[in-house]
Amino acid sequence: MDTIIKLLQKPVRKTLLATSLWASLGLTGIGNIDDKRALYVPDDLEVAVWAESPQLYNPTSIDVDHRGRVWVTEAVNYRAFKNKGEDVLHHEKGDRVLILEDTDGDGKADKTTVFVEDRDLQAPMGVAVLGNKIIVSSAPSLIVYTDENGDDKPDKKEVFLTGFGGYDHDHSLHSLIAGPDGKLYFNTGNAGPHIVTDKGGWNLRSGSIYNGGTPYNTTNKPGMKSDDNRLYTGGLALRVDPTGKNLKVVAHNFRNAYELAVDSHGNMWQNDNDDEVAGCRTTWVMENGNAGYFSADGTRSWRADQRPGQSIFTAHWHQEDPGTMPPGNQIGSGSPTGVSVYEGDALGKNYRGMLLSSDAGRNVIFGYKPTATGAGFDLSNRFDFASSIGASTEKYRWDNEETDTRKWFRPSDVTAGTDGSVFIADWYDPIVGGHAMHDKEGFGRIYRVKPKNKSLQTPVIDLKTKKGQIQALLSPAVNVRNQGFVSLLGQGEKVVPDLVQIIEKDENPYHQSRAIWLLANIPGSGIKKVESLLKHPNEQIRLTAFRAIRSVRDVLPEAKMLVSDLSAAVRREVAISLRDVPFAAARDIVIKLCEGYDGKDRWYLEALGTAMDGKEKAFYGILLEKFGKAPLKWDDRMATLAWRLHPQESIGALRQRVTSPQLTFEQRQQALTALCFIPSKEAALAVMDIKKMKDQKEMAPMVDWWLEFRSGNDWSGYYQVDKKTPELSAEVKNWQTQLTKSGSTPEQKSAAAASLAKDPAGAKMLIQMAAGNRLSPELTEVTAQHIFSNPDQSVRVLAGEYFKNGDAKSYNISEILKLKPEPVRGKEAFTASCSSCHRTGNNGGQIGPDLTNIKNKLDKRALLDAIIHPDADIVFGYEPWMITTKSGETVYGFLQSEGETVLLKDATGKQISLVSKDIVKRERARTMMPDPTTLDLKEQHLADIAAYLMNF
Repeated sequence: MDTIIKLLQKPVRKTLLATSLWASLGLTGIGNIDDKRALYVPDDLEVAVWAESPQLYNPTSIDVDHRGRVWVTEAVNYRAFKNKGEDVLHHEKGDRVLILEDTDGDGKADKTTVFVEDRDLQAPMGVAVLGNKIIVSSAPSLIVYTDENGDDKPDKKEVFLTGFGGYDHDHSLHSLIAGPDGKLYFNTGNAGPHIVTDKGGWNLRSGSIYNGGTPYNTTNKPGMKSDDNRLYTGGLALRVDPTGKNLKVVAHNFRNAYELAVDSHGNMWQNDNDDEVAGCRTTWVMENGNAGYFSADGTRSWRADQRPGQSIFTAHWHQEDPGTMPPGNQIGSGSPTGVSVYEGDALGKNYRGMLLSSDAGRNVIFGYKPTATGAGFDLSNRFDFASSIGASTEKYRWDNEETDTRKWFRPSDVTAGTDGSVFIADWYDPIVGGHAMHDKEGFGRIYRVKPKNKSLQTPVIDLKTKKGQIQALLSPAVNVRNQGFVSLLGQGEKVVPDLVQIIEKDENPYHQSRAIWLLANIPGSGIKKVESLLKHPNEQIRLTAFRAIRSVRDVLPEAKMLVSDLSAAVRREVAISLRDVPFAAARDIVIKLCEGYDGKDRWYLEALGTAMDGKEKAFYGILLEKFGKAPLKWDDRMATLAWRLHPQESIGALRQRVTSPQLTFEQRQQALTALCFIPSKEAALAVMDIKKMKDQKEMAPMVDWWLEFRSGNDWSGYYQVDKKTPELSAEVKNWQTQLTKSGSTPEQKSAAAASLAKDPAGAKMLIQMAAGNRLSPELTEVTAQHIFSNPDQSVRVLAGEYFKNGDAKSYNISEILKLKPEPVRGKEAFTASCSSCHRTGNNGGQIGPDLTNIKNKLDKRALLDAIIHPDADIVFGYEPWMITTKSGETVYGFLQSEGETVLLKDATGKQISLVSKDIVKRERARTMMPDPTTLDLKEQHLADIAAYLMNF
């Protein structure tokens, strides 16, 4: 049951409204609430506004220092290239980092200090307070400001690392935190390329097909390898020494995981955003894991790889591809943001170990109590920790945008304070996603959650004493712990007895783990104590001890020792540690680990895949000897290992399994998938042979799909489908000649332009000419008179970028909001005008984004704005391109993949393959979503459609 906690009166005109909890409380009514601004938290907690504008604006990230002060990065200048105007808040000197403080202990911030205002801070997305060094994440750089004299002003500024993509883009650098090992962890989104050289000279090179979101994000590309000769793509989770050396990719292929949390056991956690409905997720991150957003090489989107019958969620994260991490908890539609793990006891022991995941789209901070299951974690026990709309199971109506702003609560970050309370940053805006903001005042808040009717005092931490240093090490505030770590480490073996006492006496397992990591960094008696813990009866202590030793030296002896550990999680860590160990040294350990595999645990399988990375051929032969040479008699263990490894040598066995009637359809499908992930001529020929078999009718549809699909990427040199570009008709060519020939009269040119404008292929030619400023004003006017009646919808839509539609009209959103809407009529209008491209529920097309849960991202005003101005905020994957081939044909569509062939999806949903070498020009076009005028929609239609979508 939730408790309604009333908040402070807001001094400005915006209002945060609460809603009743009738459903969750089982009541028929709740009575009148004088102060309707409320957040909902569990009934043993309470929440209050701790700070709000004008104390801060547009908070993107928060951290807490050892004095309990909250540091905030603001993104007032977010998307400065589009969020313009005299009425829009803007900081001419650059964005800011603030320090907020409650000096009188009354539970509200009363002091604001501007630490820095810097033009190099363009919508910074992260802040980390590590003693007197403040590290700010603002693409392309991690910037370190050092306050050497403690006056809350930077005395030195330096670039820690630079070269990350995503300037003025939230798919970019996010907040950095200090891990329990003393190293620094952070992540960056998929707005590459990321080309970074660390302080030791090691080079990271990573990219993908993602371009967009800002005018600066135009040079991203896939296929680059880093100095470790590995190919990373998409968003990255990274680790680096405090010196800036030893940069390492610890996981990759995210979309835009906003933040990385590392708990004191060394577990990494994050959430990740989606392209459209149902794709968001929260997950444990396995080291070296591939999260599966793009194809493994970054050349293809999930839409290009989506197989027949696959759900969006499965395809979105490539969950049926070998080599990808399991999905974690499926959130659905939303906009996940900051994450943290609560390791304190002040809220009550029930909250210890809680994973907190902000979701700005859902107006909620989700709470999880991760449960170790096999080699992974179960995150199914999700609950609402804090929300502006109450229990997530309720069905809400908030149609009146003018007065109801509950959904303006947009939590951007969450973290624990030194007193054990929880701070929540609220960006506060009517819109989330689409790379925009509609709140021109830049309003923001910070909330504080604490136990009900209990006062929490900010502790005084004296970092000059050993007691204070231990107090800092055990702090609930994540980066305060690092100050304790660094200070205690400097004392060497003198602190070993104190750390051993924490392990033996402290009942908080996170405190125990912090002591273990620190001991491992102390030569002599420190690391010897950790080595002894490898035999501890508590599996979490064994696991942390192994990780801690691995963080400072080679662990091959320890891997041999733990290879048969009873814990699947411990054996998983052993497997992960073997990725870069040569085959001869790893051989016996890996085979022993395989013996402990049950054939079902996907996390364990991925860990084994990591252990055998680059050594698949050698291990496959041994696995055949160990677990059976007869492919049709493989158990789940051998079948899934062959699927995960799929070396060239497995082609014959996999082909045998695909064609065998003795196996189930699912087993044969699994073998076919593995076979089609082998990028060789022999694999292509094997599938082509299967296609010719008359007794393979059950497998034929997927065989055909795989051949068609692989012809555009891995097998393009061995198997081809007809990709010939159709020639322009003679009639269109004649009109083209008449239009461009110097001897044509103005009348002839006008007639040719009119004829071309009415023809689908001819109109595309005119658009291309207009894009290159090769049409005179007279011909532009003639074209405009005819092109908007072209039978090709994509032509009519794109024409609006280059020609003035005489029938176009302006719409007043405020006037539309005053109309009385009718959702039933809205459904009819949506079905007639929108459903050919957009889906709601199980109905509609899949050309444009799914709008089933659009109400979770936009309020009514923002939704109407998106319909009326479809080119303002384009969802990733729906940025259209205009491509011209050598034959003169112009093709429009959404980019699906790059490589030897380029795959587009046009406005009808048809996929178009173009041979890369035949492309002579590429230009980014406007959205392919038509404006309301093109669809002949009136104001009442729009009001009705908005009501339908808001009530779906």
